[in-house]
Amino acid sequence: MMIKEMKICLPLYKMVYAIFFTVILSIIRGVFYSYEVGIALEAPMAMLAAVFCADTYTREITAKRWEIWRLYSEKSRLSAIFRRLKIQEGFLLVLSAAGYGMFFLFQKPCSLLGIKEGAGNEAQLFFMYMAAMAVTLHFFGILSHTLSCLFRNMWAGIGCCMVLWIVADSVLGDRIFGKWNLFSYTFRNVEDCGDMGWLWGKLLCACLCILMLAALPLLLKRQRA
Repeated sequence: MMIKEMKICLPLYKMVYAIFFTVILSIIRGVFYSYEVGIALEAPMAMLAAVFCADTYTREITAKRWEIWRLYSEKSRLSAIFRRLKIQEGFLLVLSAAGYGMFFLFQKPCSLLGIKEGAGNEAQLFFMYMAAMAVTLHFFGILSHTLSCLFRNMWAGIGCCMVLWIVADSVLGDRIFGKWNLFSYTFRNVEDCGDMGWLWGKLLCACLCILMLAALPLLLKRQRA
């Protein structure tokens, strides 16, 4: 079952453009210190997740499987969607980890250990980045999917995500939302590795994900109406 879902939600073209995007980003997005790598990756990968997951449900329409899909029980449809989201977000998380390494491969940023005593080590930075990225990818993946179901159009879902993305990933967004910003990891105090205030923004993302997942059955019923 999982292999079948992978063939549906991870076609070759999606993997190719996601990998190509990450490689190009790691080459052209300049960084100097190692703490900048996570900052350079979080927002772009979030938008990639929005594009990547927007067609999780609408693929049944574009692939002309809609009539068969409608015959499935609600439980089966929900299970299929959750599996597809898990597969896509898992792929993007692995790609995010690879992208982190690509920055060190292509640009060789300076370590924080040589800049500021007690700032933390590279392993801690990496695991902190992966934790933040897991929540960010999950949020934007589910958001684009939910909005696509709501408007019955994947481009509307992507467009709404882009508007939110532009607002949150800006100086104005940082001033307005502060530690509750969706990109709180990006705007964290990089000079103080002990400052975990950015976790509040990720907690907000997690809570919103729970609400969207709870609303998914209602959206599916609306689709069948």
